[in-house]
Amino acid sequence: MGLFKRLKDITLANINAVLDKVEDPVKMLDQYLRDMEEDIRDASEAVAQQIAISKKFERQYQEAAAMVEKRQNDAIKSINAGRDDLAKKALADKKNHELKMNEFKAQFEIQSATAEKLKDQLAEMKTEYEKLKAKRDTLVARANAARAAEKVYAAMSGLGSSLARHGFERMEEKVMAMEARTEASKEFAPGGSDLDKELAELGKDSAVEDELAALKKQLGK
Repeated sequence: MGLFKRLKDITLANINAVLDKVEDPVKMLDQYLRDMEEDIRDASEAVAQQIAISKKFERQYQEAAAMVEKRQNDAIKSINAGRDDLAKKALADKKNHELKMNEFKAQFEIQSATAEKLKDQLAEMKTEYEKLKAKRDTLVARANAARAAEKVYAAMSGLGSSLARHGFERMEEKVMAMEARTEASKEFAPGGSDLDKELAELGKDSAVEDELAALKKQLGK
């Protein structure tokens, strides 16, 4: 019976492995749930049909049993009325109804057991569906978190080789070159560095002259 094939496939599969597949986990999980909903609808219809079959045989069994009892009473009445011929006919018809009663009873028991088995399987399907439905929310949250982390890590891994980083490096080199040119320009600026040197030398000469005068004074010259 292939009625519960999809249930078996989903139950045996490790749903966590869906996260490793190329397919969108959220869409796949929702599709699995829709498949199970369809299976549950089919199973519910099958159970309803099986219960109807079981009740049909139960009704036929009860009707046959009632006829067996009636023909038994008819035979008794016929005997009391001195009509053995009618009693024989009633007992013969009773036998026919007994055969039917036994057949209907056997079928009712078989079909009733089948109906109970299908009802149990349907209950298992519904329980499994509710479990997977609850787990779906957890898996969706995990999938979304994994996606977000993957994007961040991808961005971080590409940062070292990104155009932005190389662009900044080029601009830094240009700024350093501009600064070097500015420093070089200072050296050749009119009245710039030569004047500073002369003023520095002037200070140095004055200090030397002062020291020379002090020394001469000490020597009395």
